[in-house]
Amino acid sequence: MSKLKGLYSHQKNTQQKHTQHKALFLDRDGVINVDHGYVGHYDNFDYVEGIFDVVRMYALAKYKIVIVTNQSGIARGRYTEADFHVLMNRVKQDFADKGVPEVAVYFCPHHVEGSVPEYVINCACRKPKPGMLLQASQELGIALYDSVLIGDSWRDIEAAHAAGLKKSIYFSENAIPAGASIEGVRKVEALQQLTAIE
Repeated sequence: MSKLKGLYSHQKNTQQKHTQHKALFLDRDGVINVDHGYVGHYDNFDYVEGIFDVVRMYALAKYKIVIVTNQSGIARGRYTEADFHVLMNRVKQDFADKGVPEVAVYFCPHHVEGSVPEYVINCACRKPKPGMLLQASQELGIALYDSVLIGDSWRDIEAAHAAGLKKSIYFSENAIPAGASIEGVRKVEALQQLTAIE
């Protein structure tokens, strides 16, 4: 698939010399929208309180805004890839209306326990693997070590760490897992706690 081709080309390319941008990476379900489980349509998309303020703060500080989201609902047949694109086009328009005109979206439609054969693969993009972040870095000219990720699952934090990010925000009511050794993680339970750039 094209997404995997992008990952492979990243591995072959030498370090590019174009401008390196900082990025705010965002998980989707549980960070941007309330995680109702397999959200594939706009009528079930409820924004998490405070998300627009946080994203606008980073955008104004010249961070690229990049959504990186596991979407196993596609592999499981809960909604289609086309449904996902329709939904995310509406979401990008909502961000534009709130003063954030440029939002990139990377997604993983795969799951080894899926029911749609073309998506039932052990891919390189499903978090906690770092594939989506690496692809975004290659395609958008992102300096991963200067970037920040907000995720509500520890696998988001693991993906950020594997990609070379030095800072992540664990947005969860759950404790950091016992024995976790990833440094540079800030835990918050409300997005309103994020009042300055990390």
